[in-house]
Amino acid sequence: MTKTNFGSWVTLNHISIVEIMADAGFDWLCVDMEHSVIDYKDAQQLIASIQGKGLKAYVRVGENNMRIIKRVLDAGADGIIVPNVKNKEEAQKAVEAVKYPPMGKRGVGLARAQAYGYNFENYREGKAKDIPVIVQIEHINAINELEDIIMTEGVDGTFIGPYDLSGSMGKPGQYHDADVKEALERYEKIAKQFDKLIGFHVVQPDYNLVLDKINKGYDFIAFGLDTLFLGSKCREQLTLLKESLT
Repeated sequence: MTKTNFGSWVTLNHISIVEIMADAGFDWLCVDMEHSVIDYKDAQQLIASIQGKGLKAYVRVGENNMRIIKRVLDAGADGIIVPNVKNKEEAQKAVEAVKYPPMGKRGVGLARAQAYGYNFENYREGKAKDIPVIVQIEHINAINELEDIIMTEGVDGTFIGPYDLSGSMGKPGQYHDADVKEALERYEKIAKQFDKLIGFHVVQPDYNLVLDKINKGYDFIAFGLDTLFLGSKCREQLTLLKESLT
């Protein structure tokens, strides 16, 4: 994963979606298995389709669970995003699930990632060692433990979840609240002190919001998601059409 790159979120389980998005010019796409109905079979097909277009295929797993992470990696994922990591122990758990021994505890399987058993050693010594582990910071407890989380060996970066963070403070969606703003500013200030990725998901498909995050030092940016790109364009053009007929 390189600095200052742009991807997007995939929540619809159809290969046509990722092919269309891949051709739009993103650097990577992330298959969301936390807030979607995408299952393992869907995920493998989407991963293959994304990679077939020459993009990196990342997966946000549903939870910090070794079994889930192992299956997604065996399906061929290029990187893992782990939700709601609140402390160093949970960060270490995520790393151990991604890495083979001696660094981690990932079990050995012979699936798509390892060419079904015909390329295991090359995979283990090559790609498997470089799979990024990105942990999501989505709770005020994680802000309080942020330095220890980031310093965990094997963690390649952090990805802020502002809505869930505000929710953990009892103020869901209140981004202009003083305490929520202070928590987000703490995240940015601390995360920038380390030579690791700092990420943000700009949910709304508005490039000006992405520029704002770049100016604030974010270098791993998810821009929009499939449903909002589709829905926003439909609504925009229909509104213009109806207005022109009045």
